[in-house]
Amino acid sequence: MEVIGKVKLIGDVQTFGSNGFQKRELVVTTDDQYPQMINIEFQQDKTDLLNNYKVGQDVKVSINLRGREWINPQGEAKYFNSIVGWRIENLSQASAGGNLPPVDQFEPASKVTDEEPDDLPF
Repeated sequence: MEVIGKVKLIGDVQTFGSNGFQKRELVVTTDDQYPQMINIEFQQDKTDLLNNYKVGQDVKVSINLRGREWINPQGEAKYFNSIVGWRIENLSQASAGGNLPPVDQFEPASKVTDEEPDDLPF
């Protein structure tokens, strides 16, 4: 699944417990008729994916939906959902032409003269 929108917030890396579990939150505002602010978690080594992004950038985030059950001390089941990101793409850069040099930096192809032999079979 994917979420497309504008970066609203990029949180700091948080570390939990003795095992060193890490997560980092990203909030993306969708461009729907009724915009939604979607909180997406990046976990463990995926937290570094957010280092090159800034608030205001248009992004596409690949996500997985996760769900889990927790039984409280009274024996009642509670259910929790999370949205976990595993890839992020900068849409602002893609629409601006990527890393292509300006057109005036291309050199024109050299013209074939009558003096050069035409060795093409067609």
